[in-house]
Amino acid sequence: MLAALRDKSLHFQVFALAIPMVLSNITVPLLGLVDAAVIGHLDHAWYLGGVAVGGTMINMTFWLLGFLRMATTGICAQAYGAHDKEAQAGTFVQGMAFAWLLALLLIVFHQPVATLIFHFSTASAEVKMYAEQYFSIRIWGAPAALANFVIMGWLLGTQNARSPMWLLIVTNLVNIGLDVLFVLGFGWKVQGAAVASVIADYSGMLLGLWFVSRQWIAHSLPAIREKLGCVRYGMGRLLKLNRDIFLRSLCLQLTFVFMTFQGATLGDNVVAANAVLMSFLMLVSYAMDGFAYAMEALVGKAIGAKNREELSRYLVGTTFWSVIISLVLTFTFSVFGREIIGLISNIPTVHQEAMRYLPWLAAFPLVAMWCFLLDGIFIGATRGKEMRNSMFIAMCFFFAIWWMLNSYGNHALWAAMLGFMAMRGIGLAVIFSYQWQKNIFLSPASANN
Repeated sequence: MLAALRDKSLHFQVFALAIPMVLSNITVPLLGLVDAAVIGHLDHAWYLGGVAVGGTMINMTFWLLGFLRMATTGICAQAYGAHDKEAQAGTFVQGMAFAWLLALLLIVFHQPVATLIFHFSTASAEVKMYAEQYFSIRIWGAPAALANFVIMGWLLGTQNARSPMWLLIVTNLVNIGLDVLFVLGFGWKVQGAAVASVIADYSGMLLGLWFVSRQWIAHSLPAIREKLGCVRYGMGRLLKLNRDIFLRSLCLQLTFVFMTFQGATLGDNVVAANAVLMSFLMLVSYAMDGFAYAMEALVGKAIGAKNREELSRYLVGTTFWSVIISLVLTFTFSVFGREIIGLISNIPTVHQEAMRYLPWLAAFPLVAMWCFLLDGIFIGATRGKEMRNSMFIAMCFFFAIWWMLNSYGNHALWAAMLGFMAMRGIGLAVIFSYQWQKNIFLSPASANN
């Protein structure tokens, strides 16, 4: 372990993939913070609550399909490590075809889906109205949003983190700029925030396709037209991995949706305060995901090359820097949390509510770091079944904690979320330890799941 940490080339490899993704990922929750800040300075809390609930619903819909990025990264990274250009090209074409098929289904069936989802919401009438408004606009960005998953996953799988970095940064800067223009400049309120996001998604897709074309030429991959006729070949592995990651993501999103809806039963100020703190939680998630993405690409590459020693080095180096980042985030939230909340919302009741639950959030980076890292390891290894099973157990743990502590109101929700993150890490750590000791982790598993 010490020898690996003294290896400068290892740190360079980790940082070359992780830092661009950390920087770009941070722009995603910053977008959420800008949304919260812009909407939070309007004259009623229900605008912020509507964007929080509607945003949670659209993000749940898209994040449930985040397997498109994860599966693409793992499979493409293994193909890259094995120097298989045919597989690299095929993975991209199959991923894009699947993404656009899913997007078409979302657009066709979004109205009954929205009606079903919001039927179970117990938020106030005003919050529900604006949430439905936000959702019905954002869904039209599905073709671009899902395509961007595949584009990012493919670029990361080919060990290119700079292009996804610029894709995310440009997309979110466009979103932020249009957010301010549409909401504050044009007075479009909730509709303005939604339209800004849709335009930004399509801007990102066009930029991403340009990045892919450059990478394609640089790596001398087979022409796309040669792969179109055989999209179905090899699709089984992608579909099986996508199935397991989808079920894993479903469990994950159920916990976040439950937290949002259950918070809404406690009043508009609580749901608005939770929206502010969840923006912080997303900041932690996306910062840690930068190193998880690096882990996916590096682990997949090592497994494709069937190099156990290289895999071990990547695990040590990425874990070391993840610990450092989590300590910095914990310090930042603990010391500057009050000031950051004040920047987001100047509504006194929302600020007061958010401060009550800030200590829970400050503990998140150190607790949640392990589940993000281990997710990266298992995605790179394309071991979706293990991720699915461990996430189900963690979800059950979440609801058990909430059920036991529900008399404590919103504190019970935050305690359950912290326990959920901890159990995610513990479950995957136990599985990884067993498979590593049995020397079965190095071989790709998804084809046989």
